[in-house]
Amino acid sequence: MTTRLYSHPVFLEHLTPPGHPERPDRLRAIERVLDDEAFSALDRVKAPEGDEATILYAHPEDFIARVRAAIPESGIVSIDADTSASPKSWQAAVTAIGAANAAIDDVFEGRAANVFVAARPPGHHAEKTTAMGFCLFNTAAIAARHAQKKHQAERVAIVDWDVHHGNGTQDIFWDDPSVLYCSTHQMPLYPGTGAKSETGAGNIVNAPLAPSTGSETFRDAFLSRVLPSVDAFAPDLIIISAGFDAHHRDPLAEINLTEDDFDWATGQLMDRAGRHSGNRLVSLLEGGYDLQGLAFSVAAHVGRLMKG
Repeated sequence: MTTRLYSHPVFLEHLTPPGHPERPDRLRAIERVLDDEAFSALDRVKAPEGDEATILYAHPEDFIARVRAAIPESGIVSIDADTSASPKSWQAAVTAIGAANAAIDDVFEGRAANVFVAARPPGHHAEKTTAMGFCLFNTAAIAARHAQKKHQAERVAIVDWDVHHGNGTQDIFWDDPSVLYCSTHQMPLYPGTGAKSETGAGNIVNAPLAPSTGSETFRDAFLSRVLPSVDAFAPDLIIISAGFDAHHRDPLAEINLTEDDFDWATGQLMDRAGRHSGNRLVSLLEGGYDLQGLAFSVAAHVGRLMKG
């Protein structure tokens, strides 16, 4: 089996204001780097549009209705100070969910060894009832629930290495011991959550990183907090909230990782998927706002996934 890649042209049609860091060029940079011959073996599949009913796995109906009502017929509107929507944003968000859920199906039904979903908008800041931080719906949370509901996964681990804490994923699974949420992130930094003391039902593991730290601190956090928690949990599936904004080039934070760190972390989680999850691993794009840093980091990440 090969590594599968999901993307879709509609992801480029989720528009944000000029100068906004979460912009369509992010996916164009990823597309260019993955066009290299080194990635010729990638199984490239057009993402299916999602089943809107699955949004209910993580968000209540009235919130979903509010997001739908906020989608403009033309132009760009602000959901909050950071989060925007344009006419194709609903379709992009639902297709991102469709891609993530299809990726879950692929790894449980044996169509792919692992999957990377190159989609936008991202999702990990979306709380149960709040769209924020560039995110409309929490794609990773919906995918985790999809694995539980369709494939009877008893334990799902979500590992989030985006430089910003995934407050939304933490909010959704705060009191649910069937989902482990582990996050490395800069602190202090937006959104202000993610202290070590935030532990939920014992299923939340935060490993905050001080500004201006780099590879050694990140890898130590992985080795001392994240990986032991994943091993103790023994998940049936690992989902990565794969943000690449902890790269040293990124303008929105002050963590100094390189693409080698993302290669290493990917390998560590693949090893855990091999031990516990029948190799089932799905990676969902979150942040990453310097185009070169994002492209090189995704190339390292996907290249490591392809090594099996």
